[in-house]
Amino acid sequence: MARRALTTTAAVLATTAALLLTACGGGDDTSSDDIKGADAGSGPSASASASTPSGVKRPEVTLPSSFRLTFENWTSSDPDKQAVLDDGKEQLRAGYAAIIANEPDGGDALAFYDTKAGLSADREWIKSYTGKNVTVIGELPVFDPEATLFAEKTKAQLRYCTDESKAQTRNRKSGEVTGTPSGTDPHVAYVVTMQKNEQGVWQTVSTNSDRGGCS
Repeated sequence: MARRALTTTAAVLATTAALLLTACGGGDDTSSDDIKGADAGSGPSASASASTPSGVKRPEVTLPSSFRLTFENWTSSDPDKQAVLDDGKEQLRAGYAAIIANEPDGGDALAFYDTKAGLSADREWIKSYTGKNVTVIGELPVFDPEATLFAEKTKAQLRYCTDESKAQTRNRKSGEVTGTPSGTDPHVAYVVTMQKNEQGVWQTVSTNSDRGGCS
């Protein structure tokens, strides 16, 4: 489902949770969404990039080969913006890893990359899958990233798009596979609000999405 679609009511999102793969975020009074990085297939992701503080150990996030998050052009020549992209990417991967692992509380990795408010909202997103006993499969490209920094580089906004046309949900018990409904735009634009914590980790505060909002 769309994490928090700007043009869709909460009631509609609840009924389509098993059909749409858009991530869900939230919390606080700002809007945000998550994704970033390089290809994320069956192996573990890099725990840190050259732009992340060397003294902070990132959690290892792994995804199975049955679900691929791909991050196109997820790079910046600005090391501060690259740090936002890197942590935003891992936050998104951590959320989908929790869905696949059937962990409604989000797990330790998501808690690492979320603020308290962000984690509360993301748990609701994850439960929209685990509560219906479905997981995610297929491929979800994440592209057109744009990171903007504010407040002396302690706050940031991350924008990106996803394409849900090759991603589906699968019922864990029946095996039934469901894709994006016919007539639904598979492209979703995200806006993620982030803030840097004392350890230098960019954490997600909130996430908003706009289905059909990608140019």
